[in-house]
Amino acid sequence: MMTEEQREVQALARDFAVAELRPKTAEWDERRELDDDVFDKLAESGFLGMLVPEEHGGLGFDLLTYLLVLEEIAWGDAAVALSVAIHSGPVAGLIARYGSDAQKELWLPKLASGETLGAFALSEPDAGSDASSITSTATRDGDGWTLEGEKRWVTNGARAGVVALFARTGDDAIGLFLVEPSADGYEVGERETTLGMRASETVSVHLNDVRVGDHALVGEPGAGLRYALDALDLGRIGVAAQATGVGRAALEHATRYALERQQFGTPIARFGALQAKLADGAQRLAGGRCLAHEAAAAWEASRSGTPRTGLNGVTARAAMAKLAASEAASFTADEAIQIHGGYGYMRHYPVEKLLRDAKGAEIYEGTNEIMRRVIAGEILRDAGDR
Repeated sequence: MMTEEQREVQALARDFAVAELRPKTAEWDERRELDDDVFDKLAESGFLGMLVPEEHGGLGFDLLTYLLVLEEIAWGDAAVALSVAIHSGPVAGLIARYGSDAQKELWLPKLASGETLGAFALSEPDAGSDASSITSTATRDGDGWTLEGEKRWVTNGARAGVVALFARTGDDAIGLFLVEPSADGYEVGERETTLGMRASETVSVHLNDVRVGDHALVGEPGAGLRYALDALDLGRIGVAAQATGVGRAALEHATRYALERQQFGTPIARFGALQAKLADGAQRLAGGRCLAHEAAAAWEASRSGTPRTGLNGVTARAAMAKLAASEAASFTADEAIQIHGGYGYMRHYPVEKLLRDAKGAEIYEGTNEIMRRVIAGEILRDAGDR
């Protein structure tokens, strides 16, 4: 059950989405670019500091409250929600949990205020779902490190003021570094042209002898893989909330159209086959949301020492939530197009965009095939087979 405070925060986020996102979402998709001031407005509302502790200028939300806001933002525009989620979870969340006092004091107030946007650089051309196979390197260089390699699919990669970047510090070790894009040798490559969330800034990053000081290293030089897996768990829970918001938008558009559209002298909403589509979408979206909220509870418990592994651990729960919610969103958006008929296939109706946006949630932060593998692995772990 939500608290009264959570309901109020949710309502504020919904009002923000109605006023600031929904009116612009089609335009942003068409021109593949967000307005710069949307980040200023997000910061003014506190939505860039949701997972930043209050002592560092943030709102200090628990994860459930964060998910409630993220769903509303995704209901308004999926590209904005993706930027907020990357900034908040894998960047601000990692710094808040594992950063040194100096790193927290330097970066968290800037992230919370919107002065600095965060980006996350883990994937590479030949390392996607298998985070342990990255080949970018961090080589000891006096009192610092020299970074070499290439990163792909970096959301916020050109706008960011700090990048949480993973590189190999040894044959069997990975480190996490906080890199400023202004550093010599940090080069933003070509922007990707995506199927959905077209306004999202997704780029490649080339690291050409990028030198950073010891202060850029988060934690121990070999702890990066653990941090990356932690960030992926948090990110996957966020993807579930984003997908639910996209799917909910599709369901609402389809319902409204079904009530307005008449065939054979009656609104098509009266036809049983169409009602079944609405009911199936609502049921699947509700299931995905419940799993996301359950995963949030597991994530909070993991911070208190509860094991992350096993079917009841946060790793499995996050994978279940992402799997269920993303497939629910794609199913619902696809059915929304069917309900719209020929109009649904037209670009000037919103449901085709929502299907394109929903598909991304089945892929980023680990494909749904990988999610099934993760879940099965934890089932087998519980059975003593791992």
